Amino acid sequence: MRQPGDWMQLPTDERILEVLESAGLILSPAVVAKNIDRSRHEVSRRLSVLVEYGFVERVERGYYVIAEPGEQYLAGELDASELENEEG
Repeated sequence: MRQPGDWMQLPTDERILEVLESAGLILSPAVVAKNIDRSRHEVSRRLSVLVEYGFVERVERGYYVIAEPGEQYLAGELDASELENEEG
C-alpha cells in the first residue's frame, strides 16, 4: 500500500509517477499532462516538487524520468511521509 507524504498532491503526483513509470521513457511536462488530463503548468509545478524529493530526475531542461525512489513509492516500498526534500 502506498504511503503518501503531506507534501504530495494527490492524485496528480501519483498519476505523474505512473505515466513516467509505464512509459519507461524520458518525457516532457506537456506529454505527461496530455496523458493525465492536467495542464502543462500544473504538471511542471508538480514535477519540480517530485524532483526535490528525489522521485523524479530532470534529465535536461524540460525532460524528466522516474527515479528509483519514485518506483519504490509506486510499489508501496517507500513511505513518502518520512522524506525531506533535498533542499531541506
